[in-house]
Amino acid sequence: MTTTTTRVGRVVTDATVPARAAWSAVVRAGSLLTVTDLHGNQAADFLVYDAHDTSVRYSAPDTVQAQGGIFLTTGSVLLSGEHTPLMTVVEDTCGRHDTIGGACSKESNTLRYGHHTWSQHACVENFLAEGARHGLDQRDLVSNVNWYMNVPVEPDGTLGIVDGISAPGLKVVLRAETDVLVLLSNCPQINNPCNGFDPTALRATVSEPDGS
Repeated sequence: MTTTTTRVGRVVTDATVPARAAWSAVVRAGSLLTVTDLHGNQAADFLVYDAHDTSVRYSAPDTVQAQGGIFLTTGSVLLSGEHTPLMTVVEDTCGRHDTIGGACSKESNTLRYGHHTWSQHACVENFLAEGARHGLDQRDLVSNVNWYMNVPVEPDGTLGIVDGISAPGLKVVLRAETDVLVLLSNCPQINNPCNGFDPTALRATVSEPDGS
């Protein structure tokens, strides 16, 4: 696990994101976003856009290619499709986060777990509802980051969503490299272990550097 101690300045937003809920914020360049897993084993699906031009948004392929690995931790830079930095992970007390598992949806739930799951709320619906508040729609959704979700890849290339490696109070801290819009879905999934089959609350805190 790679950690650092990050100096946090003035807190401008401090929100508890209820289980299954969505949250969003504009984070100014140089400010910090902290996502805390309050109860442990809770996945946080995450998207980030340039706040002034949302066509510039997180790109999983660019991010993975640039860092030479599929897991995020301290030092990882979330890149756009233009290969520009959007946010940097400056502290991580969990150790590793997923870039390839994607977001659950009603369609994927039905395919994986059966038609009886169709009515269950999912991360794609969270992203659509929260994104609509900022003028985004389905065409603006891309492959997302999954903070705290444990998606190991076997030597033969197979992967699975398994029990998390997080614990109560662990956190990931990101610095905005430009003004960004962030969308967070506190994952509602109950059909696989990514949330321990029992979704719980997260904490989202935005802080500005001292003197800003």
